Amino acid sequence: MSHIAILGITGRAGSRIASELLRRGHTVTGIARNVEKAEARPGLGLKQADATQLDALVPLLRGHDAVISSTHFAGGIDAATAIAAARKAGVPRLLVVGGAGSLEIAPAKALVDTPEFPAAYKAEALAGRAFLELLRAEKDLDWTFISPSALFEPGERTGRYRVGGNQLLADANGKSWISMEDYAIAMADEIEKPAHSRQRFTVGY
Repeated sequence: MSHIAILGITGRAGSRIASELLRRGHTVTGIARNVEKAEARPGLGLKQADATQLDALVPLLRGHDAVISSTHFAGGIDAATAIAAARKAGVPRLLVVGGAGSLEIAPAKALVDTPEFPAAYKAEALAGRAFLELLRAEKDLDWTFISPSALFEPGERTGRYRVGGNQLLADANGKSWISMEDYAIAMADEIEKPAHSRQRFTVGY
């Protein structure tokens, strides 16, 4: 089993990814500014740190097989810091909870660039796209950026999902969505059976 660090363990996505990894027998180190908000569970170690502070982060990441960044892009850890922290700590893999805004809805047209994209989420989506662009220039670290579908909320753990590339996925009714629980399954599956080294992919129903 692997030893995984999760940045943003107290968030909605981070906490569900931790649950999925723990149920599979992995050990998890959860890192957050306010770790007291995280539920103590067997196999989960909690460390308090600001993920944007490289010097504080590096010692906490040493000895892990992978690190998952599940913080917000706007105001959270940036790609340069995440890459540098993984490198300096000797962590071989960086996985990122991405966003849907940078996914294409037509050739060379991203969801975030459409007039209908909600203004309240635009700064986060643009920061996520910038994060992905910096990752794509990274040639040494083994990274993976996993974008959820457009609607990404807590829900049911069904155990099913579809995998796509850079295009937004939608179901037969045109709805683009995935529960955070099933997204966590996709993240854990990618950790256990890597299939998207130095790639972005998306998951949805």
